[in-house]
Amino acid sequence: MPRTPYPVPRTMTTIDILIIEDSRTQAMQLQFIVEELGYRTVLAQNGMQGLELLQKGFSPIVITDWMMPEMDGFQFCQTVRQQNFPGYVYIIILTAKDTKNDIITGLEAGADDYLIKPVDKAELAARLNTAKRIITLEHSLRKRNEEIALLSVTDPLTKIYNRRYLNEHLPAALAYTSRYNHPLSLMIADIDFFKGINDRYGHLTGDRVLEAFARSLKQCIREDLDWMARYGGEEFVIVLPETNVSGAHNAAERYRRRIAETTLLTEPEPISITASFGVASFYPSGDGRQITPDALIEAADQCLYRAKKEGRNRCVAVLLG
Repeated sequence: MPRTPYPVPRTMTTIDILIIEDSRTQAMQLQFIVEELGYRTVLAQNGMQGLELLQKGFSPIVITDWMMPEMDGFQFCQTVRQQNFPGYVYIIILTAKDTKNDIITGLEAGADDYLIKPVDKAELAARLNTAKRIITLEHSLRKRNEEIALLSVTDPLTKIYNRRYLNEHLPAALAYTSRYNHPLSLMIADIDFFKGINDRYGHLTGDRVLEAFARSLKQCIREDLDWMARYGGEEFVIVLPETNVSGAHNAAERYRRRIAETTLLTEPEPISITASFGVASFYPSGDGRQITPDALIEAADQCLYRAKKEGRNRCVAVLLG
């Protein structure tokens, strides 16, 4: 899933500004002004140290000198723009040079703004306010884009992942399994006689049953390891990394019992349901053999078919590899 962006501070007093200046005297003078304006500061003596600090503890605003040892402002700007930080880095270059060519060179290297030494407090305050507006807008845009990306892989009814997410992420899970010779299991859960629920109570009640079913399964799976997706209709896929066939079968039995023992409080009357589970597990033999997502899903689907044929409300598992 999309990574979470850095939190944008609500007030100026919570923003950390990274100051990169090789002159200790000038660094302390700039630090005093910046902190007097209500910001917090982190100091670095050159571009290399500044880059390390930026990677360890993200600062959305950087004020960097232009002429420095080891890594100057030009190299620093170029390097930052090649990195993947959790948010946008707004860079203000600080230079004693006052020619159009030098300023253009800095902006072309990736800087967003510039200040001429000696720094004027009022001008610095205005530049920082601009920087704050930019990073706030960038954060809002990034957050909105991540929300849209999440919606595109989320089933609107059950609020779990959809088939698109399954198609995009199962190949990567199988590639990891093959590379490191770790087991992986996949189960397909299907609500028994779901068509009868729709026919008797209507599709609105059927939707409530699907929501409750997905919610119950989601509460069972291991957080931050297993994941589930709606495969279609009343079928749900659960992917269990680091799980062999015995562990997956035992997990499916737990889920099956939980569903069978749960009464769904729906209108016009409570409804009890059962579910059948088909489980397929893949354990690489170490010879580089792989399995396709379609083959793994097909194996689990065949096990589900057997569970249905043998009477429903049961689990059937198979080991591949």
